[in-house]
Amino acid sequence: MSIRTKWICAGLAVTLGLALVGRGPVAIAAPPASARVAAVHSGPMLGPLDYREATIWLQTSRDARVELRYWPEAAKPKAPASAVKQATAAGDHIALFTLTGLEPGTRYVYEVAVDGVTLKTPEALGFRTRELWEWRTNAPDFSVMVGSCLYVNDPPYDRAGKPYGSDFEILEAMAKQKPEAMLWLGDNIYLREVDWNTRAGIRYRWRHARGLPELQPLLRVTQHWGTWDDHDYGPNDSDSSYPMKGEALLAFADYFPAPSRGLPGTPGVFTRHSWGDVEFYLTDGRYHRKPQRWPEGPDKTYLGRVQLDWLKEALLSSRAAFKVIAFGSQALNPLNRFEVLRGYADYQELVDWIVQRKIEGVVFLSGDIHRTELLKIVPAGGYPLYDYTSSSLTAGLYPRKQGEPEYDHPDRVAGTALDEHNFGMLRFEGPREDRKLILRAHDKTGALRWEHVIPRSELRFPRP
Repeated sequence: MSIRTKWICAGLAVTLGLALVGRGPVAIAAPPASARVAAVHSGPMLGPLDYREATIWLQTSRDARVELRYWPEAAKPKAPASAVKQATAAGDHIALFTLTGLEPGTRYVYEVAVDGVTLKTPEALGFRTRELWEWRTNAPDFSVMVGSCLYVNDPPYDRAGKPYGSDFEILEAMAKQKPEAMLWLGDNIYLREVDWNTRAGIRYRWRHARGLPELQPLLRVTQHWGTWDDHDYGPNDSDSSYPMKGEALLAFADYFPAPSRGLPGTPGVFTRHSWGDVEFYLTDGRYHRKPQRWPEGPDKTYLGRVQLDWLKEALLSSRAAFKVIAFGSQALNPLNRFEVLRGYADYQELVDWIVQRKIEGVVFLSGDIHRTELLKIVPAGGYPLYDYTSSSLTAGLYPRKQGEPEYDHPDRVAGTALDEHNFGMLRFEGPREDRKLILRAHDKTGALRWEHVIPRSELRFPRP
């Protein structure tokens, strides 16, 4: 029985029970304790992991006491609960655990109990902390999965016609990959017209999407990082003028926990994650973005001055072999006239900074356009800059049409156009002097559709 079938059957059972109660005094005995299931709406989900710290997120279906027990895989579990949280309606029934005092490179297992009922999952719940390799050995080989545009159907509030979301089995295929991290590139939910103007609407949409049955295995198997784009921020093509952006930011932070977001006095979802010898810069292209029709000039900003300076400083100070900059929308595409970094003043300043300061190893990631491609441009005096756009997971597709300027894009790496539901994979591997990044695109079944290898040496300036 598929996950979706089980979900439907469970819903029918609840509906039938309510119908029976409505017909008269029907006595329905409570199930024995051994048959009860934990009142979990979604999760548990692994948040960011570090050398000695881990984050575990869970959402219940009602007010509940949530207990977490964890221990090194090689040790015997301890009897008492390691941590206890109260999940309440005021906090969207979210229980967030931050585990400290862990050891680097160690596999831990854990279990969750809700009101005394232990959650049962097909696989053992666990995680591995970040490996302490610096000054000891080569950086570890690892993989990070990427994707954008997850549309979860909700018929009462969807537009009429064919459902916009489909192929949800892609999420189960993604879970089977078991990467070290999943990086969500934006449009991670789709706020509808009924959601945009209220706090309750924004949070309803997050709760609805996060509860998708096919999503649950993926939430459990790896840590999750995220940035946003317009649809999980506000209305389509929304910018800094969106009046509910403060509430949108609070909701995003609740559903994508992170050690830090924004800067003191400068809100936003922008943040930074590290794994192995790679740093990931997750930018916020919405909170501070000027409208698309803003007059051209230096004050037409995409990131805002503070965030752009933060990114430039972070790149300059980084010693990472690869520096991956993630945007919700495309970054480098010269043929994209809408919702692209290249249409704002930030683009030239950022590219000039990379070239002038000789910052090596930079790669761009993006989502948004409901089709996948790998673009490659070479700025004057610089090395090739790649923009890997991974889209869409389940949202309606936007196939390229013959005759359109982008059908035969001159900057697209041959063979990387993909007009079907897909997800991406970034594989970092090899010894220090022969490190490489392997970019891959997989279809909804998990089958490999294309692969492109970028040696670290390609992302360097000529040596004197």
